[in-house]
Parts: sequence; structure tokens; C-alpha cells
Amino acid sequence: MNNRTVDRCDYNVGEYINNRYRVSQTLGEGSFGKVYRVTDSASKDYALKLLRLWEVPPEIRKPLMERFEMEFKTGQIDCDYLVRSLDYGTVGGNPYIVMEYCSGGDLTPYLGSGSSKIPLICQQILIGLHALHTRGKVHRDLKPENVLFKSNGIAALTDFGIAGDRNKRMTERNIFGKPNQIFGTYAYMPPEQVNRMRGEATVLPTTDIFSFGVLAFQLLTGSLPFGELSSHNELALYQKRGKNGDWNRQKLTQLKHREQWQQLFAGCLNPDFKKRFQSVQEVLEHLPAISQVPMERGYCPPQTVNGFCIRIMQGEEYGKIYQLSELIKYGNRILTIGRERDNLLH
Repeated sequence: MNNRTVDRCDYNVGEYINNRYRVSQTLGEGSFGKVYRVTDSASKDYALKLLRLWEVPPEIRKPLMERFEMEFKTGQIDCDYLVRSLDYGTVGGNPYIVMEYCSGGDLTPYLGSGSSKIPLICQQILIGLHALHTRGKVHRDLKPENVLFKSNGIAALTDFGIAGDRNKRMTERNIFGKPNQIFGTYAYMPPEQVNRMRGEATVLPTTDIFSFGVLAFQLLTGSLPFGELSSHNELALYQKRGKNGDWNRQKLTQLKHREQWQQLFAGCLNPDFKKRFQSVQEVLEHLPAISQVPMERGYCPPQTVNGFCIRIMQGEEYGKIYQLSELIKYGNRILTIGRERDNLLH
């Protein structure tokens, strides 16, 4: 694909993509990507993201394609709180992803709104993150624009273009094709995501937990936790405060359930990822009590039991707990460490 000639494929309202999807609106545009609102033959709305490969330098097409394909696969996770990928195809050599169309817009209008729905929205975001984390994925770009509302009012995570896969090592290039560029949006990035020397730590759930803390703080107060960030000149001071854990506690003084929110932010915004909340379940336990929403299929909060257990912290079964006291009864090998494909089993 990286050497094949691709066609220029720009579309206007009323035109068809691959003779299947009729363009009704342009929803957004980036350096190498464009998102359309489209309809199918049954007049059902979808969002279609087209990777404009004809604008991508040939030498970086392959890693960009890999990341685009991984975005599609991540979107196939069956969870109500994720925007679902429904179709994948190519037109003129350019790949596209067809997704659920979310008619409710993004999270931006809720920032600092004082809406009574904010705790519920936070819970829905966390359930979406749980669905990613338990399948070995880390979003790494959680921000208001990447939380959309479906027609039924449910908040769902989207834009998995820079999502990290705990099972794969990929060239560090983002959707804009720039090599070695740091993934994520600076205002929501934890210190280890900014630090290039801590690359492995950015593919841990704790990356998303920090970003969630920033996002939840912004939802409740209308402000970022580490100060203003309206220009590049303010970036260094903002990141310094983040590195020192110096978030603005005064912003919470008038909040209902203030003490609970303070504990939640202390656990989410800790600059040391090892001391931060380690799982979505921990964050949910500190979220102010609200009416429960249906969890995704198969969701089961971990329970404390007698005996020995092991919690998986890498790979597709991240978060799963095995009760060793039960498995050991069968007398077979119960623990294998290493990468099978690298013949490093022990």
C-alpha cells in the first residue's frame, strides 16, 4: 500500500462514496483525514471517516494504515459506551471507516455547565474506558471532543486513532503522520505521556485515568486543573504544575459532594502513575453515588475472596482475575510468563 498510487477522493454533499454512502454533511477535517455524515440506501445516518492517503508521504503510509486499521478494530468492541465501527472499505485506494452517527454532539457544552447529569456522564465515560482496558487497549486522547452523545443520550468514547495496544509495538506516529510526535492533547496528558523516556507507561490504563481526571475537573468547574492553557506560552507552566500534582483545589469549594470529588481527583491526578488509581473500578468507587447505569455485557466488578489470585496487567485479558487456589486443584501448569511468539515462555 505504501508504494501504490492512490486517487484523490474529495466528496461534496449529494455525492456517493463507493456507490454506497451518500454524503449529507462534512463533520470534521484533519491533516490526513475527513469525517462525513452519510446515509445508506435505507436512509440511515452514519459517520464515515476517510483517510486521505493521497496526501500522505509514501514512506509513512504503511504505519498510518496500520493505525487506521487498529482504530477500526478497536471500534468493534461491543460496548454501548463506545462509538461502534460498522464497516471498513477503500475507495480509490483510500481506506475509510463507517461508524455510528452520534446526533447529540460532543461534551463541550457541558463544561462548567453545572448540569446534574455530569456524574452520570462521568460514569458512562468510565465504563467506556473499562471496555477498552479489559481488552488491552488504552485510549490516550481523552478530551471533550472525543466524547459524543448518541441519539438516546448515552455518552460514548470515539476517535481511537492513537489508541495504544498493550500487545503491539508500533512506530510512534500519529494520524498526522509526523514521526516521533507525542500522542494526545497536552491539556489532558499525564507527565509520563509527555516524557519520551517513559513510553511504556503511556500504554497503561493509568494514562486514561489521569486524562479522565482532567476531563471530569473541567466538566465540574469549567476550568483545567493546572491553570490556563490558551497559548503555547502557558504550556511549560501548566505541565510543571501537572508534574508537581499542583491542581487547583480551590475550584471545588462550592461543589456538592466536595470531599468525594477531592478524593477522586487526588487519585486520578497523581503525577506518579504508580501511585495513581490503577483501574477504572477504583475511580468508580470514588465517584459520588448516582443511579446505576447498565454496565457493558460481561462487566463484573472484582470481588474480594479468600485464597490466592492473580490479576492480569498486560494483554487482551487486562484486569481479569484468576483464582489460583481453584486452578491449582487441577495439577497442571497454571502460570506461563513471556511472549509465546518470541519463544520466551518460562
